[in-house]
Amino acid sequence: MNSHSLFDLRGKTIIITGGAGYLGSAMSDALASYGAELFILGQNTQKNKAKAEELKDKYARSVCESYPFDITDTKLIQKVFRTIQEKTGRIDVLINNAYFIGNVQSLEDYTTDAWNQGIDGTINSAFRVTQAAIPYMVQQKSGNIINIASMYGLVSPDMSIYGNSGENNPANYGVGKAAVIQLTKYIACVYGEKGIRSNSISPGPFPNKETQKMEGFIHNLEKKVPLKRIGEPEDLKGIIVFLASDASKYVNGQNIAVDGGWTAW
Repeated sequence: MNSHSLFDLRGKTIIITGGAGYLGSAMSDALASYGAELFILGQNTQKNKAKAEELKDKYARSVCESYPFDITDTKLIQKVFRTIQEKTGRIDVLINNAYFIGNVQSLEDYTTDAWNQGIDGTINSAFRVTQAAIPYMVQQKSGNIINIASMYGLVSPDMSIYGNSGENNPANYGVGKAAVIQLTKYIACVYGEKGIRSNSISPGPFPNKETQKMEGFIHNLEKKVPLKRIGEPEDLKGIIVFLASDASKYVNGQNIAVDGGWTAW
C-alpha cells in the first residue's frame, strides 16, 4: 500500500452526525473528497440533505445521503443505522460530532434539569449513537469510532477571556466533553480485541461566524493561542481523514487536540 492509498476512503461507509454544521461541513467535505460513502445525519433535514447533494455532485459520489436524525431518540437512531447497514452492507466509521448544551449559566444557577440537559447533549448522546453502531462493527469484526470532544474536556475555561462579551462556557459542556474522551478510551480498550478502534478529537477555539463579529472577544481568544489565531473549519480536514482512514489503523484510544497549542500552556 503506497502512502497515497493510505488515506483512500473509497468503499468505507462513514456516518457523521451534525455533518452539515459549522465544523461538520468541513469534515464532511474532506471525507467525501477522499471517496467515502457518506451519510450526513442531523435534525435539520433540509440542511443535511442539501449538504449531501452538494457533496455528491461536487465529488461525483455514488453514495452521499442524509436521513432525518435525532441524537436524543434511541429508536430513531437504531432505525437509521439499520437502514444504512442494509443499504451498504457495512458501518465502517462513526463520527459523533453533533451535540447540544441547553442553557448557558453559572454553576450555582443550574437547576437539575438544566444541568442534565447539557450532559444529555454531550456524553449521553454520544453513548446512544455509539451503542447503535457497535453491534454492526462487532459482527463485521472491524470498526472505527471518532468522537468530537473539546479542549474544555481537557482544561478549564479561562473566564477572563469572555469578559462582558456575553459569551460564556458552561460547566456541563466541559464535564460532558471530558466524559466523551473517557468513553473513547473505554471503547478502545474493551472493543479493540473485536477489531474496533476509537479516538477523539478535541477542537480548540473555533468560534462560528456570528461569534467572530465580537472583535474584542476574538482578540482575547487569539492572545491565548500560541499560534495567535482562532481555528477555521478547514483545520479539521486533515485530522478527520487521517483518523477515518487506514493511515491511522494502529492509532487507538487517543485524544488529539487541534487547538493551535491552547492546551500546551
